[in-house]
Amino acid sequence: MNVQPIPTLDERINDIRLKTAKIVNEDILPNENQLWAWRSDDAAQREESRRLREMVKQHVKQAGLWAPHLPQEYGGAGLSFLEHAYMNEVLAYAVGAASLFGVVAPNSGNQQILLKYGTEEQQKRWLLPLIEGTMESGFSMTEPDQPGSDPRSLRTTAKRDGDEWVINGHKWFTSNGKRADFLIVMCRTDDPDGPADRNGKMTQIIVPTATPGVNIVRGVPVWGRDSDHCEIIYDDVRVPVTNQLGQTGTGHQAAQDRLGAGRVYHCMNSVGQMWRAFDLMVQRAMTREVHGGLLETKQFIQGFIADSYIDIQAARLMTIHCAERMESEADARTEISAIKIFVPAAYHRVVDRAIQVWGAAGVSGDLPLAAMYEGARTLRIADGPDEVHKILIAKNVLGRYHAGESWDFGN
Repeated sequence: MNVQPIPTLDERINDIRLKTAKIVNEDILPNENQLWAWRSDDAAQREESRRLREMVKQHVKQAGLWAPHLPQEYGGAGLSFLEHAYMNEVLAYAVGAASLFGVVAPNSGNQQILLKYGTEEQQKRWLLPLIEGTMESGFSMTEPDQPGSDPRSLRTTAKRDGDEWVINGHKWFTSNGKRADFLIVMCRTDDPDGPADRNGKMTQIIVPTATPGVNIVRGVPVWGRDSDHCEIIYDDVRVPVTNQLGQTGTGHQAAQDRLGAGRVYHCMNSVGQMWRAFDLMVQRAMTREVHGGLLETKQFIQGFIADSYIDIQAARLMTIHCAERMESEADARTEISAIKIFVPAAYHRVVDRAIQVWGAAGVSGDLPLAAMYEGARTLRIADGPDEVHKILIAKNVLGRYHAGESWDFGN
């Protein structure tokens, strides 16, 4: 990966990018096949995979890059939002490498929620073991019978009974459900103004998976393969009231805190993976001879190269602009929705072109392109479908014009 200092960035961000690229280039890319062999049936391959992964993690820690999303007092790198975003575009060049830097969804997102909304006791009981790796967690929000794009439609309820919440509902795509020791569950909670099954007061509640009434039905197949995104039925699940995160009714805001930053990170990850797909496509075009000449001499392929360059530059600059607005605490709702629509679609196009240039090899397991293609398509649904974000953009733009202003594209 060709990463050079960016003159307009401060020294610290450039240092983070260069250190990340050094580990990606020297430790991860040369060992990609072996690093992910921990799933292998061969015991020797599994052991070699474990050894290599630990080696990379040690180098990450020595570079001061471990757990970039956590503050230093919790063992993290303590990166700012913008620093972390710039790091992601480099880190994502190696598919799956985030786990070697201590960033594993949904644990990383749950750690941030526990940091912001958790009490001291909750942090001691749930956050610290999560950081130390002695516990796993899941996030349980989406429901099979309700549109995930409309949080007002969620039907899982938590009703107060003395010092306990009693939870009933049906969730699916609960991430990491098979391995989780506890789940953070989005519920409608009782409110003086109306019963839990109809009011809009959302609350996130910590639920240990061993609690009676937590019925893990299955891992929902994704792209034809088994996954740990689980379907779960909550049947009169009782947990202490002290397991709720934040004040009653703050669950929706907590979810938005998680999703807003997450959308930027997803988009910078997408940029990094587009970068990898672009390099693979160009390298193939320069070396593959077909019909009397190299692919790079064919105008169709030259068009692919130009279009992918444009897609990557546009996606990257849009995402950085959004991240800068969020860093400065400006209203970035329109920018977040815009990158959520544009970047996954651009990612999909860039990977599709790379697959076409590689031919049959592009859809094989020998290259990361097939996994990228599936990921790009999934991102158009995850964290809110494109259509919802288009509506939000239009409402924000029209609201500005109705207020007597026009849109300022410079800010």
